[in-house]
This record gives sequence, C-alpha cells and structure tokens, in this order.
Amino acid sequence: MALDFNADEIFEMAEQIERNGAVFYRKAAENVAGEEKDFLLELAKMEDDHEVTFKALRKELSAAQKESTTFDPEDLAPQYLKALADTRVFFEKDMDPKIMKDILKAAITAEKDSIVFYLGMKDLVPEKMGKAKIDDIIREEMSHIRLLSSRLTKTK
Repeated sequence: MALDFNADEIFEMAEQIERNGAVFYRKAAENVAGEEKDFLLELAKMEDDHEVTFKALRKELSAAQKESTTFDPEDLAPQYLKALADTRVFFEKDMDPKIMKDILKAAITAEKDSIVFYLGMKDLVPEKMGKAKIDDIIREEMSHIRLLSSRLTKTK
C-alpha cells in the first residue's frame, strides 16, 4: 500500500532532516578542534538555516495543502514521518568520529542522500507553494558537497 503525503508532511520531514544534519555536524565537531571544528559548526548553522526556510514555507501552506491524505485515527502519522526522516539521510553513518576524513566522507554521503530526498519532494510541492525554494535548498546542499569534497581533498 502506497502512502501519499501532503505538502505539510513533506516539509515536516525536511525540517527533521535538517535538524538531524545540524546534530550530526555538532556531534562531529565535539571530536575535532581548531579549523575543523569551526568548519563543522558552520555546516551545522547552515542546516539550522535550512530548517528555518522550510518552517517559513510550511507556514505559507493553505489548509488544503495541510489536509491529511490518509486515514489516521490514532494520529500516528507524525511519529511515522519522524521515523522516516530519521532513517533517510543522517542515520548511523559508518565512521570513526575522531577522524576528520571519515566525518567528511559520511557527511558527503548524507548530503547526497538529502539531495535525492529534496528532488523527490520537489515533485510533490506546487509551484505556488515554494517549489523554487526547494531548488534553492538543493543548490545549497550541492554547495555543501563541494565544500566537503574540497575539504576532504585537503585532509590527510
């Protein structure tokens, strides 16, 4: 059985993914120092900014775009959405949290996964409800990959 999502639920998942990304970068920053720590904390801040963008887009949704598409008498959808978001992008990366090279490789994988999620999400968001904003987020995630890749090539 396929589940349909409304725009509100998609943005809710996106907000959770951004929160997870911020947590990932902040936890990784705890294990390194100096420029590496600053770099990871800046990435965490970028994830915080993305969450704010998605919250703003979500507030602009109409009642129809927030209307549930599935029968949920026990109101389990929010838990399901959180679990889905928690296991899609920044989820238990196989890395040594003290080795910057491992952190960067895991982060690149997570950012790629987030782009795939946002590309799929974009198809489900109406033009008038912020489809272009999702393109902005995708471009930002791509810039994260460039930053991370550049840093990875410089890391010994």
